Amino acid sequence: MAETMTNDLVLKVDMQNLLKYSQNAKVAVESIKSRAGKKGQFLNWINFLPQNQLKSLDNLYEMAQEAKDNKYTDLAILGIGGSRHTTESLIRMIGKEANIHFYSSVDSESFRRFINTLDLSKTQFLVVSKSGGTIETTVAYENAKKVMQEYLERDDVSDRFIAMTDMSAEKSNLRRMVNAGDIRLSGYVHDDVGGRFSIFDDATIFTLFYAGVSKEDVKAMLESSLQAQEEFLNPDITKNIALQQAAFNVQSKLAGNQKHFIEYFGDAFSGATLWEKQLKNESLKARISTDTNVGPGYLHYNAEADLDSNNKDSFFTFVYVTPQEKVTSAVLTGVINAYSNMHPVSVVELKDLSLTTLAKFIEFKHFETLYTGNILRQIEGEETPQDSAFPEVLQPNVEIYKKEVRKAMAE
Repeated sequence: MAETMTNDLVLKVDMQNLLKYSQNAKVAVESIKSRAGKKGQFLNWINFLPQNQLKSLDNLYEMAQEAKDNKYTDLAILGIGGSRHTTESLIRMIGKEANIHFYSSVDSESFRRFINTLDLSKTQFLVVSKSGGTIETTVAYENAKKVMQEYLERDDVSDRFIAMTDMSAEKSNLRRMVNAGDIRLSGYVHDDVGGRFSIFDDATIFTLFYAGVSKEDVKAMLESSLQAQEEFLNPDITKNIALQQAAFNVQSKLAGNQKHFIEYFGDAFSGATLWEKQLKNESLKARISTDTNVGPGYLHYNAEADLDSNNKDSFFTFVYVTPQEKVTSAVLTGVINAYSNMHPVSVVELKDLSLTTLAKFIEFKHFETLYTGNILRQIEGEETPQDSAFPEVLQPNVEIYKKEVRKAMAE
């Protein structure tokens, strides 16, 4: 495999036959550039969001300090999908999850178990929903509010909740609750930033500050994000590793490999696996089926099937931090060699788990996803009108199950 090295990330991939996608790559980059920043394109995570968050750092930092009030140590985040997985992936990768808790279920037993893990005397609740009406998050908030009312023996528990939602009360029931005083502190879920691309939105920045990350480190993270975006908007496939990874995905798909497995190595990536599955499956739909695992544990239940000679429809990407120990290096080398002998394989190596490296990795994943879908659609002859958003940033099929849920609730 050839290596393309950048600051903080190395991509290892067989470049044979990938250069034939050079023109498709240029078209993909230019089509994204031409839409970025325009209303209704859901691409405001490019440039606008990190620039905006740099300007908002002081406000978000002060909000986190006010919420903690020198006496609260834990944050329980109530949210589902992108409202959870984005923040969770970053918090876990930097090792700050000890006092940050996540909840997405609706059944009473799951809620009981979740609440029993919390020290309510030291916990604040962060409610995250763009619409403010997501059923899972709404139920979680109502249950948490009732628990806190009983625990504190008072009706007004607005000081124990923070909301992240749309700025418009017309669009968000959660914003109306903030305006009514039911929740004391709030930030925003910004417009035209799809949930799975919202990792640098207010909810995550607030959580980083709540977890004790400094303003200087968050600033450096956002600056790294902007630098990475510029790098990944380079139309030259020989220099842009996001384009190279996308071309590898496309080449694998066209060769008959429908299933893409992202194999993370290290427990720090346990949150990233959930985020990547959402990012890829909501964006690429049924074109490519994406699954994720954390190694080396998964090898003892997946390798038998992965390395079976009858497995003809899979391709793999291995993700890890540069190994420091001989045993880690040996396991990675042996596993990657074994898989490469049977399947298309690419490798992403991170220099470390610093916020600046992770910012670049996150943007790499964002752009890889967009480019994969875009190039596949080009090859299939599918065009998206200039005034329409790309399918990769929309999720219309999610509404199918939500509609049925609403019907069942009304019965």
